[in-house]
Amino acid sequence: MCIRRITSEKVGKNMSNQTQFNEVAKKVLPILTQYVPVVDRVHGDHHPEFHEVRRLFNSLAKKVKESEIPDITFELKQLRKTTNDFEIPSDVCETFEAVYNMLKELSDAYQA
Repeated sequence: MCIRRITSEKVGKNMSNQTQFNEVAKKVLPILTQYVPVVDRVHGDHHPEFHEVRRLFNSLAKKVKESEIPDITFELKQLRKTTNDFEIPSDVCETFEAVYNMLKELSDAYQA
């Protein structure tokens, strides 16, 4: 009885987390798909770490599109490392800032 209740509570929580992640992903992935290549082109020379951000984002986006419940733990961990936990550089435009904010929102929803 206890095991069933704990299991069903865990499954319910995971489904709720998955729903939250799916909602965030549906909102931010189309925007990120447009913004990431542009930011890479504009800021990549002065912020070479963004080339890695683009590569990781592309991998993450592909996994999300191909799976109902994607495992993007590695990509998100590497994004946090590469971006110093999504710290926004002082010399970038609002689009660059928006990319980091949306990636953080996506990461937070995935880990919720």
